[in-house]
Amino acid sequence: MSTPAAEHAPGLAPADGTAARARGLTKAYGSGETAVIALDAVDVDITRGRFTAVMGPSGSGKSTLMHCLAGLDTVSAGQVWLGDTEITGLKDRELTRLRRDRIGFMFQSFNLIPTLNARENITLPMDIAGRKPDEAWLDQVIDTLGLRDRLKHRPAQLSGGQQQRVACARALASRPELIFADEPTGNLDSRAGLEVLGFLREAVDRLDQTVVMVTHDPGAAAHSDLVLFLADGRIVDETHRPTAESVLERMKRFDVARATPRGTGRRDGEAGGTPGGGVGGGEG
Repeated sequence: MSTPAAEHAPGLAPADGTAARARGLTKAYGSGETAVIALDAVDVDITRGRFTAVMGPSGSGKSTLMHCLAGLDTVSAGQVWLGDTEITGLKDRELTRLRRDRIGFMFQSFNLIPTLNARENITLPMDIAGRKPDEAWLDQVIDTLGLRDRLKHRPAQLSGGQQQRVACARALASRPELIFADEPTGNLDSRAGLEVLGFLREAVDRLDQTVVMVTHDPGAAAHSDLVLFLADGRIVDETHRPTAESVLERMKRFDVARATPRGTGRRDGEAGGTPGGGVGGGEG
């Protein structure tokens, strides 16, 4: 089992550039006086080869930020790039192809097909795209996630942790440039959740992947290299090489701030529903 990033030597997964970035990223739901600003002119860089966690109070914009960076939701203003490709303004077909070929996704819901076995679920996105997997890479992913003896099992024959490991393998199978994980341990017990976090950590350290994870759990965030804190649609702080204790202390300051009366409630929530692209969820 991997340990949190704070116990890893610095530079274990060396960065070699920027995996994704946003400038002036703004997302508004509604218009006029009833508009809710979910993201307020956010500038952010996601470093390649690192594990980044995104945290904040409910309604702070963390899931919206992930959805916009992943091309799952449209932006109201600003620009988003995946590598050197600007994704804002891409046509639906181009955006679908980009997400399929260059991004991996993990969500609270495992989204496994019950009639397919584990291996078939892992390779399903590539099968739909008519692409053959890189067998050497696929073997490495399967062995890293400890799924070798579960490949012929269907989801109903797997534990929750094993199902999420299959979902993790599916996200990794195409060797994407970036993996987005939205509350990936939200439906798991503590032991299974720790396993999945350990495998995400190993995906960065051993497989040179880039992971962005939205979470509300300080213990989960402690597995990352960097935590970005959002409040009222803005990035207000960050912590490098976090521990569960340091993250919890920072989150307590949000509770104090929210207990203080403010002059406006304009950004006190996010619009509900599933963003464009039809997948995902989690509290903003």
